[in-house]
Amino acid sequence: MVEVKLYDIGEGMTEGTVVTYFVSEGDTVKRDQPIIELQTEKMVTELSAPVAGKIGRILVGEGETIPVGTVILEIESEDSPEPGADKKETTEEEKMVNEPLAEKSVKETSGPKRIKAAPFTRKVARERGVDIDLITGTGKDGRITVEDVEAFASGDSLEETDTKAVEREAAPETIPFKGRRKQIADHMTKSLFTIPHVAHMEEIDMTELLEFRKDIKDTYNISVSAFFIKALAMSLKKFPIFNAELDEANSQIKLKPTVNIGVAADAPEGLIVPVIQRVEDLSLVSIHKQLKELNEKARNNTLKPADIRGGTFTISNVGPMGSIGATPIINYPEVALMCFHKTKKMPVVNDSDEIVIRSMMNVTLTFDHRVMDGGDAIQFTNYFKSLIERPQVMMVELSGE
Repeated sequence: MVEVKLYDIGEGMTEGTVVTYFVSEGDTVKRDQPIIELQTEKMVTELSAPVAGKIGRILVGEGETIPVGTVILEIESEDSPEPGADKKETTEEEKMVNEPLAEKSVKETSGPKRIKAAPFTRKVARERGVDIDLITGTGKDGRITVEDVEAFASGDSLEETDTKAVEREAAPETIPFKGRRKQIADHMTKSLFTIPHVAHMEEIDMTELLEFRKDIKDTYNISVSAFFIKALAMSLKKFPIFNAELDEANSQIKLKPTVNIGVAADAPEGLIVPVIQRVEDLSLVSIHKQLKELNEKARNNTLKPADIRGGTFTISNVGPMGSIGATPIINYPEVALMCFHKTKKMPVVNDSDEIVIRSMMNVTLTFDHRVMDGGDAIQFTNYFKSLIERPQVMMVELSGE
């Protein structure tokens, strides 16, 4: 009997939630066939059968959250016969395992009820106060969709009794504190209580960059964030202390050889940071394309382990949401993070003492004061600012690399 366990797929995973089983007890599976859909702290992933054989006991119900190392189900491997397989008599238990599924399904009533619904659909159901077990799915293979939840919620609200309404008003609403939300909490707590955070703030004139982007838009439709990421890669190469990790155990500051920029994304299941690898080697067009693809994956909860590994510096672009300032927490074990805030037109006094209208943006650089000082932060930010405020010079420096 082969045990299928929840294993650590990387990035400090500690637990996972069984979302959907693709198989039932007694089903025959091939090696590497997907058998379980899991929601980990950072993504939705699938577990495949490690061997060919027959599904034995399913030990964890759908919707249950379990720690790494827990046995989820068992498979009777075709490659290794069970002890006692040479017995002539067939036991009642063996008969139950080998009888046709149509007959066995009538007898089996104690196994976990399998509700097929994506994590986001379950989240919508929780927000609507709907018991997802009561919904009949209209999606493929009976999967429950968001539309099913909305339709059920509308119908239920019309038939709800006064007693139920009173009970719901009296009971406080609760939200499960687990999965990605719990990992975010643990990660942020560790960062804040480990790193002495200092925030340096600066304002950047975005006028020239926005004009430059407008001029090339017909040929290259590149997002402003792509310019930020490329300018940061150039800045991190010039000031490598910000692209580093502190190894206190060995009394070393490790300078990272490549610039891998994580981009904080607001996903349905919570904050997640997909990573663009080796930004120093990418063109603006490539950065824009990868950023778009990763953001789409984050929204759809389809990021893979490789998409979130290896970050050396993180950015958070909260400007589109209307933020004018913040003091973000560093993505430990990195040593710095830059946050971009809202760009808005405002009167500015130029070098000729004239009042002109410019597009201005605030930025915050949060840094680890164990690794660098305020002067380093100012120089780093000023260089980044010079690249953004003079995009033509940035292009010349890029061409000279």
